[in-house]
Amino acid sequence: MELPIPSSADEYVLSGARLVNTLDGHITNHASIHIKDGYITSIVEGDNHTESGLPVIDLKGKYVLPGLIDCHVHLAAVPGRHGIAESLMLSPSTSLLHQPLLCQAMLDRGFTSVRDCAGATADLKQAIEEGVHAGPRLFIAGKALSQTGGHGDFRKRHEEMSGFCGCGSGSNSMIRIVDGVPDCLKYAREELRRGADFIKIMSGGGVISPSDRIDQVQFSDEEIKAIVTVATNARTYVTSHAYTPEAIQQAISQGVRSIEHGNLLDDETAQLMVRSGVFLTPTLSAYDTLARPKYSKLLPQYAVDKNQEVLDKGFQAIKIASDAGVTLCFGSDLLGPMHEAQTLEFVLRSRVQKPLPILQSATVNAARLIQQEKSLGHIAVGFLADMLILNSNPLEDITILAEPDHHLLATIQGGRVVSSRWSRLQVKQHRLTQIE
Repeated sequence: MELPIPSSADEYVLSGARLVNTLDGHITNHASIHIKDGYITSIVEGDNHTESGLPVIDLKGKYVLPGLIDCHVHLAAVPGRHGIAESLMLSPSTSLLHQPLLCQAMLDRGFTSVRDCAGATADLKQAIEEGVHAGPRLFIAGKALSQTGGHGDFRKRHEEMSGFCGCGSGSNSMIRIVDGVPDCLKYAREELRRGADFIKIMSGGGVISPSDRIDQVQFSDEEIKAIVTVATNARTYVTSHAYTPEAIQQAISQGVRSIEHGNLLDDETAQLMVRSGVFLTPTLSAYDTLARPKYSKLLPQYAVDKNQEVLDKGFQAIKIASDAGVTLCFGSDLLGPMHEAQTLEFVLRSRVQKPLPILQSATVNAARLIQQEKSLGHIAVGFLADMLILNSNPLEDITILAEPDHHLLATIQGGRVVSSRWSRLQVKQHRLTQIE
């Protein structure tokens, strides 16, 4: 699938670049990159430019790497004058009006693509593609699917079904409650009809949901299989929220392609993931941030306790997965006021991983997960010109990506400068695509 590019992407050459290869960690010095119509058309070593007459921007030895990809965000859970749980229950219009600012902030941090795992709509995706708003490329799940009483059911125990959900007929802006094979089939199809790029399910217990435990298995085999069948028929995939080996193994046995979180992963399950080619997207930053006093005081005690349970094992799970050879992707999973911690994941991962695999999780691995490995996640001829300009080498210290104000000079998306802290590169304003 060729990704759309807003109009008026310029043609120019970036010279004097130190080009970071995310496949093997090799750095090419004095590279020149020719960009045209949003794509990379040539890369040559040295400062000789065969494209006469084109504007040349001398990067003066700055580092260039692909735009980052966050594989687990929730754009609908926007920051504002509300708490974490409240951010999940905002009206669609309230949330949507706040999302452009959140999108720009992600570009400012270097994320040129994001995979939204519940909440973002095709309306926002289209607005970004058409240049109405600046924002990362969106790959969306629509509304996540949860069982009654599962991780997506945020009703308090005294609340009745009416007015919120039931057999898929109701939901909040991020979750749809479905029970039974017929409704799993129907509402998986409905999310795809509404523009979802993939399907997200909740097949295990969660932290913030009030009526389940972390060790619960949610959805039956038949329900998961029905959802996977719908996605497979539509030539896409299902990803599952799951923490425990039992929940992960059940999801894999029914054809789920990727796992979100996986904090309680064990060796046996990691080996199964490798044999099955299943991706894992850990989200340490969510649990670490929730555990800080600034945010934990906003949570009910049950959520504080469950968060601690998965936080303690999260680092061990990444080590188990890495040692086994599981393909890891980058995710943040932040809600409401927590979005500012998006790049914290780089610091947390550095406790158990070396810089190159961490960088790969946010570039080449992530591109494979979102099925864009031929156009994103790597700087090569024929790829989209999604690039970051850095003043330091992330392979020497990956934590520089957690300090964009100090190290990220510019973000380029589809050949257009969409964020800049450097006078040599000016932000190129979007222009609405015109009907010809």
